[in-house]
Formats: sequence, structure tokens, C-alpha cells
Amino acid sequence: MVDQWAGIRERVGALGTQAANSKVFGSLGHRWALDEPLTESGVAELEEQIGVRLPEEYRTFLLQVAAGGAGPAYGLFHVRRVQGRWRWEGDGADLADLSTIAEPFPDQGPDPEALEELLAQRPEEEEFDEIEDFDDAIEAWDEQWAALMFAPERTAGATLISHLGCAQREWLIISGRHRGTIWSDRRADDLDLMPLLDDDRKPVTFARWYMTWLERAEHAVLTSPSST
Repeated sequence: MVDQWAGIRERVGALGTQAANSKVFGSLGHRWALDEPLTESGVAELEEQIGVRLPEEYRTFLLQVAAGGAGPAYGLFHVRRVQGRWRWEGDGADLADLSTIAEPFPDQGPDPEALEELLAQRPEEEEFDEIEDFDDAIEAWDEQWAALMFAPERTAGATLISHLGCAQREWLIISGRHRGTIWSDRRADDLDLMPLLDDDRKPVTFARWYMTWLERAEHAVLTSPSST
């Protein structure tokens, strides 16, 4: 696994020197900067705090490449020790409950019958004579939707590692059957948590996720006419 990350930090740094690097989505956010890697003692302390060993691909990345920074979308969330406690930092990182990260990530989403029933009850504007009444009704419905879709137990065993904008994020599964894979979170758009899949419909692991981003970024930047 160490060999898998050999030269990655240098490749990311090289992209940061190219005139065309702004062509990569999110690069104006992370600006191609990488944090320093964590030490073995730091990772061990983090794992002791959360009560579980990190997936190996992600663990070795933290040790060999960086503790956060340049990466997919607006970058990889930072792993930092603040006032004696480890945490992930990034847009929405606090949505992850670190006290449940050692619990298995659930295999299933919300109860299908409850979800279907709630969707059938969604208010429609034409059903109301006054717009204020519709606003009140849809607000109440949104609260029920959030309680069902954003229930804390739905993301036990996972931590957020990337932000795509517009409240869309990506999770790394730490514990359970899906350990080590990346899941997309589109609940802000009334969709659901879903695993990222490759062209063969296989779950995307952390290393595949990061390397695919890097390879595509290199292609976009290094083949651009403005590349130096």
C-alpha cells in the first residue's frame, strides 16, 4: 500500500505549478495544497479516540501523502488535532458523529413504506388557496423528511471527507460491511445516500476515488493548450 502512494504528493504539487490548473473543478478551493502527513503516533491516537482502525487505503494515505487538502471536488477534509481531540474539518464535517464511527454503517436506508408514505403526502402548491398556507405545509413536511432521511443512525460508521458544493458531500465508510468505500450524499436534493460505483458496478474504494480524480486532473491540465 505504501508503493501505491509513492510519488502522489509530488504529482499533486506538479499540477499546482501548471497555468491550466484552474480548469479542474474545485481547485480554487484547495489550491493544490496538501497538509503534511500524519505520524504513526498521531494516527494511532486518532484511532484510539474513535475506537476503530481506519480503512487501510485511507490510513496509509494519511501517513504517506497528506492529512487533507488537494483532492476530489473542493478537496479532502483535513484531519486535525484541536485542543487534544482529533476531528475532520471541512464544509459540513460536523454532520458526522464521531461517537458512532465504530458502529457498523447501516446496510439499508429508511424504511421503504415510511418513505413512500411520506412522499405521497408531500404538499403541492395548487392544493392551497393561499401561498402562506402552502409555505407552512411544505415547511412541516420538510421537517418530517429531514427526520427520516437525516436520522443520525443513517451515517453511523462513516465520516465526511469531501464537499461538492450545494450541500452535496461524500462519505468514507469506516466500519461495517461497506468499510473503505465512498458514498455520495445527495439528500439535500431529495435523493439518498448511495455508493459510488466504477464502470463495472463495483464499489469505489478510497484509493480508486482519489487516484481517479488525480488521473483526470492530470489529463485536463497537462493536455490543455495553456499548460506550461
